[in-house]
Amino acid sequence: MSRQRKVFILSDSVGETADHVVNAVSSQFTTDNVEFHRVPYVYATEDIEQVIREAGQYQSIIAYTIVIDELKQYLDQRAAEENIKAVDLLSPLISAFSESFGKPPGHEPGMMRKLDEDYFRKVAAVEFAVKYDDAQDPRGILKADLVIIGVSRTSKTPLSMYLAHKRFKVANIPLVPEIPPPEELFQLPRNKCVGLIITPDKLNEIRKERLKTMGLTSGSTYAKYERILEELEYADKIIKRIGCPVINVSNKAVEETAHYIIEVLKIERSQ
Repeated sequence: MSRQRKVFILSDSVGETADHVVNAVSSQFTTDNVEFHRVPYVYATEDIEQVIREAGQYQSIIAYTIVIDELKQYLDQRAAEENIKAVDLLSPLISAFSESFGKPPGHEPGMMRKLDEDYFRKVAAVEFAVKYDDAQDPRGILKADLVIIGVSRTSKTPLSMYLAHKRFKVANIPLVPEIPPPEELFQLPRNKCVGLIITPDKLNEIRKERLKTMGLTSGSTYAKYERILEELEYADKIIKRIGCPVINVSNKAVEETAHYIIEVLKIERSQ
């Protein structure tokens, strides 16, 4: 009867990279009777010895992402001595990078964790944009890196989400004549708010198209020219009261508007 099979996944960081690779490979095989053990933060030979002792009791594979040379060499040596298959998941690619680009690797553990932190900041910014979209919660106004204001269909939400993927926490507030804007809006520093304006003709065109996609008649008040002029006039008064910068989005893509905001207004990300 064959020994139980185990795969040990070692890393000098969280170990998610090695875990993903092992899962991708194991999906090509029937692994119902194989146990997988992730061992993160391997910083000492004692950590390796503990794995070697356990792995030696089973039919095992050790898959690892360790960039510290001394630990890597120690693991390779001990695995060979105990006749355990050890697979270095990073070295072939590191060697290819080094040879192609003429630079040695930094051998710094935890670099993926730093990238993960950046990823989670992006996720937090996206969640912020969703939570404080369309004035759902005015408390987000004073927490935001930037607040975007404007009438309906000036791309406030797409712009908020685009900036969120750049790790900016953005709230947006629709300006509607019948609904007073939150008082928090008038407590903002001028450089933390931007007003979006648009020509009446362009807004009329956009709103008619929006109604069409919703299966509604283009004769709705929402798309009427008189209503649009009323909303734009009201928004202009609010924007002037705040004194914030203004961007005309009539013929601008979301990316172009976002670039202007980041480069010209120099907004800062939350830490």
